[in-house]
Amino acid sequence: MRKNNWDRSGLPGWTYQSDSLFQLEAEELFRKHWQFVCHINELNKIGSYKTIEIVNERGFVIKGENNEIRAFHNLCRHRGSRVISDKEGVCKRAIVCPFHGWSYNFDGSVRGVPNKDSFGDTDFSEMGLKPLEIEIWHGLIFVRFKKSNQKSISEILKRFDNEISFYKMEHMQPVDGSIWTDILDANWKSVRDVDNEGYHVRQAHPSLFDLYGQDYNDEPFVEGTSRSIGTFNTKPSKKWSVKRYRHIVENNNWLKLPKLLSRSWIYFGMFPNFVLGLYPECIIYYYEYPLSSTKTIQTGGVLKHKKESREKKIARYLSGRIDRDTAKEDQMLVEWSTEAVKSSAFKGFCLSDLEYGVKTYHDHLRKLIPVMNFNTEPIDHSLNEFNNKLLAENKT
Repeated sequence: MRKNNWDRSGLPGWTYQSDSLFQLEAEELFRKHWQFVCHINELNKIGSYKTIEIVNERGFVIKGENNEIRAFHNLCRHRGSRVISDKEGVCKRAIVCPFHGWSYNFDGSVRGVPNKDSFGDTDFSEMGLKPLEIEIWHGLIFVRFKKSNQKSISEILKRFDNEISFYKMEHMQPVDGSIWTDILDANWKSVRDVDNEGYHVRQAHPSLFDLYGQDYNDEPFVEGTSRSIGTFNTKPSKKWSVKRYRHIVENNNWLKLPKLLSRSWIYFGMFPNFVLGLYPECIIYYYEYPLSSTKTIQTGGVLKHKKESREKKIARYLSGRIDRDTAKEDQMLVEWSTEAVKSSAFKGFCLSDLEYGVKTYHDHLRKLIPVMNFNTEPIDHSLNEFNNKLLAENKT
């Protein structure tokens, strides 16, 4: 039983609007933590690539001649130009920088340099593309821009291996046109605050509440991951799309899932910004990262099974309708949340037991960035230096 005397106040308001903190978060949370790029089946040809841009870092993943998927900084070793300018596509024979035409093999080594003799005694064997750390988990590709103490993806998400194995995610396919991107006038943490609790489902999400609102459970963040499960209501649904969706799903267990999974939507969260949703007919994912202290980009997509019956396709369409409504409802709440902390009347949160997931997520943030424990922004020192000092003190 959870104790009743836990801190219900949440993070202080300044942490949602500080430009200095944004720079610190960019370094400690986004460059040093694994970031999702794409599913392996988005790279279906030799030379297929997908890029990622996040907090002034640019990278890409590419499938090489031996079908090995590698990751590199999207940075030409000549003058720093992007070597790949499009978000996704296929390089036919080599990666060619659009600035001066330097070319690279798919393993990152230098392939060709125009006017090579004009570079004196430059050792081009040392001028290959800078590699990124890469890890593939059940078909999902993640990269990391800077090394840190964060564990491998397989270690972080190990406790979900059993459940995810039922869905055969590595064999799934991205749904054409399903990737969406929105820019929000909000701090990125407001997205997580809304997403990390189901207390608002009854009031804010009519369709979700009609689907599973009577039996929804948010588990707290533990060592960088969380799990939430919405089991379909026992009572009949009233909304047409939800009613039709349940009728199809409850009469078709396509993957022979255990009974609980066949009647549930399950969400896995990975700190700091990735969410994976397991549905009986498909899998969704979404993530966000900051563009500034008060502007956030959010992206998501859908994976389907290769052999999709007519009923499964209709179910995926209907769950997509529910999710689109939910996303728009959440985005409004996210922007309102960031708007609130700017008010002179804002004095902090008052979290319910049903919002304990928000508290445990904030605990993860405070552990890595202890300056967030202060009620007002420390302005007498460099925030980065002060945070490093606090981290060092915490280790002693």
